[in-house]
Amino acid sequence: MTDAATKWTVLLVEGTLSLARTYKKYLRDQPYDLVHVETGGAALQALERHAPDAVLLDLMLPDMDGLEILRHIAGEGGRTAVVVIAARRSIATAVEAMRLGAFDFLVKPFSAERLGVTLHNALERQRLTRIVETYKNDFNREEYCGFIGSSLPMQALYRIVDSAAGSKATVFITGESGTGKEICAEAIHCQSPRVEKPFVVLNCGAIPKDLLESEIFGHVKGAFTGAISEREGAASRANGGTLFLDEVCELAPNLQTKLLRFVQTGTFQKVGGSKIEDVDIRFVCATNSDPVREVARGRFREDLFYRLHVIPIHVPALRERDDDVLAIARKFLIDIAREEDKAFTRFAPETEAVFRDYAWPGNVRQLQNMVRNIVVLNAGEVVTLDMLPAPLDRQGLLAGEAGSPSPDAGALAPGVPALPVNGDEAAAAADPQHLIRPLAEVEKAVIERAISLCDGNIPRAAAHLCISASTIYRKRASWANAGNRA
Repeated sequence: MTDAATKWTVLLVEGTLSLARTYKKYLRDQPYDLVHVETGGAALQALERHAPDAVLLDLMLPDMDGLEILRHIAGEGGRTAVVVIAARRSIATAVEAMRLGAFDFLVKPFSAERLGVTLHNALERQRLTRIVETYKNDFNREEYCGFIGSSLPMQALYRIVDSAAGSKATVFITGESGTGKEICAEAIHCQSPRVEKPFVVLNCGAIPKDLLESEIFGHVKGAFTGAISEREGAASRANGGTLFLDEVCELAPNLQTKLLRFVQTGTFQKVGGSKIEDVDIRFVCATNSDPVREVARGRFREDLFYRLHVIPIHVPALRERDDDVLAIARKFLIDIAREEDKAFTRFAPETEAVFRDYAWPGNVRQLQNMVRNIVVLNAGEVVTLDMLPAPLDRQGLLAGEAGSPSPDAGALAPGVPALPVNGDEAAAAADPQHLIRPLAEVEKAVIERAISLCDGNIPRAAAHLCISASTIYRKRASWANAGNRA
């Protein structure tokens, strides 16, 4: 049953016609679509044609033991609720039926109220079970259309893609460089009814501006110097499918005007041509910049932005995805080791701790390149700490984690001013050790200062310190515990 207007389907398997008529009478005012069969064979055929929501199953059938029907239902996944009907002398059999997956059993004779309550409860539990299964399927996905990750931000992303894929509405994807915006666009296409049609990618920031219009719309012969023949653009190639415009905020103003008309009407003209062509395209756009800021600065047309920004999707940065970094790194390690004919199979626990705590400013692309560097330049089965390249090597990790200043910079981390040093010049000259503080104390001061400078935003402070937000939360908890013990 999917909504209030749909009735539950119930299969009644009862060989005694007088009893079947009684049960039908008991349920005639209930929201059930009741189908009656007299034999086990007929019940199996009915189950093959269409699985009902529930089965009222008499165990004493003229042609077979009712337990055979129950075993068949269990073998199909047990998605049908079963209420067993048994005579008093066969209660032991009814208990066996419960062990095989029946929801409950009724002992003959029973009242209309008893039948109604038992059947209602069985169907309600079945409904809740299906809801739980749906949520498990939706929220426990570890891989999805090219993405790897089971964190809550990614589960939310998967659900948005599921919902948006079936529509023709334009999707606007934002996210930092290297997060997987093109993978997101392709996932939308692959989950859509257009999956058998072309998925055409055009990077607006990688094509010279004087050639971009031709790349999008195509050109006719002689349209410009070098146009020795007519050429189809991305708009024609994507007809019936999806056109993905990456880095759309890089479009020149005059081309933004033409794109706006194209999105509004679904029509365009090739460069140098006069014929108006009509296409059916799903538009998906992406940018790693802030489109609202680009509009405010006058670099991106406001009307085009609102035309494209129908379904916004933000792809989270890797540092916001909890332990997804480890799942992705393990997948890259296996795949790249196979490509390079190396023996690597896993990361050492301390290496995984470094991966988990690093902020990954270059996101998944940086992670992939880092793993490839490790595989190509080293040998073995386990990735150990001494194999890590900068900035993940031990020296870089200490600088990022402990916040120790570099010898010449004086800055503890990007965007965080150097920590003021206690003591004056005279004291320093007399006793240089006066300026030395315990590392744990410096670390705590640096983290707290970074949080203060970021107005209490811990993820932002973590990004500036090149550590994960979970590291800060863990350290603050340890400081609080230490204070409580004191």
